[in-house]
Amino acid sequence: MEIEALKPGNVHLFADGHGMSAAQFMASAEVSSGPLTDPRLPVGQRMLEAVRATRLAVATNTNLGIILLAGPLLCAAEMAGGSLHDNLDAVLREMSMDDTRAVFEAIVAAAPGGLGEAANDVRQEPKVHLLEAMREAADRDMIARQYVTCFGDVFGVGLAALKAALARGEGGMWPTVFAYMAFLANFPDSHVVRNHGTDVADQTQQEALAVQAALHANDDETSRIRLLMELDRRLKADNVNPGTSADLTVATLLVHTLGVQLA
Repeated sequence: MEIEALKPGNVHLFADGHGMSAAQFMASAEVSSGPLTDPRLPVGQRMLEAVRATRLAVATNTNLGIILLAGPLLCAAEMAGGSLHDNLDAVLREMSMDDTRAVFEAIVAAAPGGLGEAANDVRQEPKVHLLEAMREAADRDMIARQYVTCFGDVFGVGLAALKAALARGEGGMWPTVFAYMAFLANFPDSHVVRNHGTDVADQTQQEALAVQAALHANDDETSRIRLLMELDRRLKADNVNPGTSADLTVATLLVHTLGVQLA
């Protein structure tokens, strides 16, 4: 659902970008889904095996953020009783030092920026629980922030935008687009900040706000697509990839889908 939606600046079926293709993301989803849903594995090992499978399949970091968000959500969905959100809180709090070690190894294997630059460097033996390491990175990394807020932005900003779009009668890719644009318009994207600095991230956020408003004001699909593609081309021309917003969108779609299935 996420890769089929036109997400400006990110990889999608309408346009590849940043040296990556939609096919690579689809392959990554295919190979990582097995480990992520393996009930025999603890949550940390699931995420590590998912990263390893992805590296074997596509030899690049397409989905570390997705894996870090999906792992706890899927474990929470497997728990009997309780709401998805309450179960997620339990999963995050009950992660062990072995889980922490596995997640650190997964991050090293995927080779991104961000959390690896925390005081508790992921290249070293963990000295603190994963939540504490995430807390140290949360001010500069939206994925880490989800861990210390029990996915507050996913359940709040993303899911609210998705449900509002569905309630308006939006169909096809548009609920996903509105969820993505909600993240892009509400926060400076962590991936953009890391690669281009706060000024570029803030400018991207302002452009997203303008496009988001225009999408709400115009329900003509052709006009909407043209508007999104214009922003997509501008961002990709400057090598600006709001990858964190895309990862959070996947988590939002997963929460919504799990919520429907568990209801």
